[in-house]
Amino acid sequence: MGIKKFRPATSSLRFKVISDFSEITKSNPEKSLTGVIKRTGGRNNYGRITSRRRGGGHKKRYRIIDFKRDRFDEEALVLAIEYDPNRSARIALVEYPDKERRYIIWPAGLKVGDKVVSASDSQIDIKPGNSMKLKHIPLGTIIHNIELEPYKGAKLIRSAGSGTQLMAKEKGFGQIKMPSGEIRLVKLDCRATVGQVGNIEHNSVVHGKAGRVRWLGRRPKVRGVAMNPVDHPHGGGEGRAGQGNPHPVTPWGKTTKGGKTRRARNKSNKYIVKRRGKKR
Repeated sequence: MGIKKFRPATSSLRFKVISDFSEITKSNPEKSLTGVIKRTGGRNNYGRITSRRRGGGHKKRYRIIDFKRDRFDEEALVLAIEYDPNRSARIALVEYPDKERRYIIWPAGLKVGDKVVSASDSQIDIKPGNSMKLKHIPLGTIIHNIELEPYKGAKLIRSAGSGTQLMAKEKGFGQIKMPSGEIRLVKLDCRATVGQVGNIEHNSVVHGKAGRVRWLGRRPKVRGVAMNPVDHPHGGGEGRAGQGNPHPVTPWGKTTKGGKTRRARNKSNKYIVKRRGKKR
């Protein structure tokens, strides 16, 4: 679990930084735990582009992840750690005593041959991969895969390298500090998994060339000032002049680069103790 840099023998290798994939132990997915992904190319049912800059990319199958961890009080053996093309985190293949296999998000420190447990309503060992209700997790523990509603499956803290601390417990709620800096309340009956999500150095990856980005299904981005006035509010003008020095807006005239993106109804969310700060 590290990163790999290259000697600048070519232009595309000069800044390239990728994962060394040293933690991967199995190259082919478990066929019974995969499904088809329908590719849209950013189009809706009328064939019109509704999400720009999408399309192409490598063909891939979806890996069905067990976010509910609803096989309680049974030890599952970790068989392999695999790459998942649909997410930044790695996934672990686990097998239960009756030979049923499932995928879970791989936490840092979990190795092949280890065993993980999901407790129904009790405290178990505080070690990576074990899942239990927040009310049984000690304060200060690093956790991930957190539910927002009991038995609905994990929704928070699932990407590579992410983790949060359980800060406090009071009146049926636990306080967790999100990676964004937001502090929010989560019901103590919600489940979470101990540990930090693996592939911690994912944020150091540099693609190095445009082609690698195309493999991910992302198409090129064109600046507004390089367009014509009919295509963008920033377009037109002689040379590189653009439209003077306007406030940055989207092609549809909405403010961007610092404009608020959350809808008004979220301002009164009773579960948010402290809102996220502005990103610098």
